Amino acid sequence: QVQLVESGGGLVQAGDSLRLSCAASGGHFPSYAMSWFRQAPGKERVFVAAVGWEGAETKYSDSVKGRFIISRDDAKNTVYLQMNSLKPEDTAVYFCAAGPTHYPSHYSSHYNNWGQGTQVTVSS
Repeated sequence: QVQLVESGGGLVQAGDSLRLSCAASGGHFPSYAMSWFRQAPGKERVFVAAVGWEGAETKYSDSVKGRFIISRDDAKNTVYLQMNSLKPEDTAVYFCAAGPTHYPSHYSSHYNNWGQGTQVTVSS
């Protein structure tokens, strides 16, 4: 079992940037595909971005493609989400997830370890 702790959320203005971090412990981090999901108030949790083993492959939702970048540092057991050109509609709780799969997946069912989430609020 992998424990995940997100950090880096906060309140920013539209157009600003923010970098989220997710530190993993208790498992073999390089073996996991890592992802970010988000959940806005009153809405379902949705896929944002994912990165596979060794960072060779990434996947993004259409809503963040070209603005967000996911990366991983296996030496630090950490995955990052660099968020640029933030919009008010990016406001949500962002969750980090780890799954025993080689390739990045946009299915939440492929991830069996979840963090508690970090709040990101983008004001207009």
